[in-house]
Amino acid sequence: MSKELVIDVAASEIAIALLDNKQLVELNKQKSNVQFTVGNIYLGKVKKIMPGLNAAFVDVGYEKDAFLHYLDLGPQFQTLNNYINQIQSKKGRNTILQRFKPENDIAKDGKIGKVLSTGQSVLVQIAKEPISTKGPRLSSEISIAGRNLVLMPFSDKVSVSQKIDSAEERNRLKRLLQSIKPRNYGLIVRTVAEGKRVAELDAELKNLVKKWESVYDKIRGASAPKLALQEMDRTSTILRDLLNVSFNSIYVNDEILAGEIRQYISTIAPEKQKIVKYYSGKIPIFDHFGVEKQIKSLFGKTVSCRNGAYLIIEHTEALHVIDVNSGNRSKSGDNQEANALAVNLIAAEEIARQLRLRDMGGIIVVDFIDMHSHDNKQMLFDKMKEFMAEDRTKHNILPLSKFGLMQLTRQRVRPEMSIKTMETCPACHGTGEINPSILFTDEIEDRLDMIIRKNNPGRIVLKVHPYIEAWLTKGFVSRRLRWLLRYRRFIRIVPMISYQFMEYHFFTADDDEQDLDL
Repeated sequence: MSKELVIDVAASEIAIALLDNKQLVELNKQKSNVQFTVGNIYLGKVKKIMPGLNAAFVDVGYEKDAFLHYLDLGPQFQTLNNYINQIQSKKGRNTILQRFKPENDIAKDGKIGKVLSTGQSVLVQIAKEPISTKGPRLSSEISIAGRNLVLMPFSDKVSVSQKIDSAEERNRLKRLLQSIKPRNYGLIVRTVAEGKRVAELDAELKNLVKKWESVYDKIRGASAPKLALQEMDRTSTILRDLLNVSFNSIYVNDEILAGEIRQYISTIAPEKQKIVKYYSGKIPIFDHFGVEKQIKSLFGKTVSCRNGAYLIIEHTEALHVIDVNSGNRSKSGDNQEANALAVNLIAAEEIARQLRLRDMGGIIVVDFIDMHSHDNKQMLFDKMKEFMAEDRTKHNILPLSKFGLMQLTRQRVRPEMSIKTMETCPACHGTGEINPSILFTDEIEDRLDMIIRKNNPGRIVLKVHPYIEAWLTKGFVSRRLRWLLRYRRFIRIVPMISYQFMEYHFFTADDDEQDLDL
């Protein structure tokens, strides 16, 4: 199994596609000016206490106040609060956390008004990005993630990932880190730390502690709201969380970002620097690697599966509903139960992929094809858990109900990835009427003639839909050959999967678009 990362850098955003055996399994789009991402730490100001919700609204600089529930304060909130107050009051010198005396834990069933007051400054971390009309969701249980470790100030516990199968290895890591971690710092040991040596873990631990200590200077004497520590961008986060021995290629169409990724990889896995490759082709990077075609086929309301089955995916304010349909599969074979099981297993695999791809969160209800055998229902449940094992996002799966429904919950920390796949006709602009299609190539030729007479560029590139490209270049006496004879210059025609059917654009050899108002 091989993993490839394809990164498309544009002026307004960076799109990151994760391919697993050439299949698109994750797609992330990060705006260039994005703020308030999960993991950012802010010094916020309490704007309003809501006793009925046992929560507070906090100003962190977003247009809408962020939400902080009592249960998200963390047991050591009082220690955190006293520590922040001491840093802000002692200007000019650091307060070392290792020497700080912790307070008692706050009550689990306490009231928000007992620990917070309006106008108070509080250190918080983004737990969920702004979604729809809601502001960010906050937590005061601060954590700073690295590749192998997650640092948790104000805690003394060391927890080891249960995904590390060997109990002996889990005990080794726990003993090792308990011996090197500073006082008043807790740690979560991630799965990728399995087999790592003490020197590597110690170096990462010191780096994480240094990150936390950088917060001192940011908040000393500062007034809220103030960004105290910024999480890495989405690209680096994905590399940090995903990079392993099966990750064999990273393709980037921006030379500067490619260099930054190589530098980042050199700090976490020096032997894998060579997997970063700069893509300089003329065809857009997503078209070249087949990502654009997969996006068009996977983000619609109807999603095709293998062997004729398909899914209908509907979104509501409260939940997501997925309906499994057998399609023409129902015509094959006489055993209805076996047929239903086969379709459901195919659908379960695709559903697990869709949840990761669209980053669907909240409640998801799946209407599988009815089955009567309890063994078959259990097999489907087990397979669904197996397919979802690759999903890093926290999730929970319930067995099939008596109505054939499976309920899943998946943690939602950022807005769902939504891509409009239905296209407005570029010829009729949605009116339903177009000029005669037989005149389309004449329209292109008129535009070409005008560009040559007005601009007279040295070389001309015409980008069109692949069907139109085939029509313009087919045959011995093709339309392109006629243009060559007429204009005494070769017109390069490039097929673009991402273009709509009757969309076309002219470019120079330097990729500058030739735009004329005819």
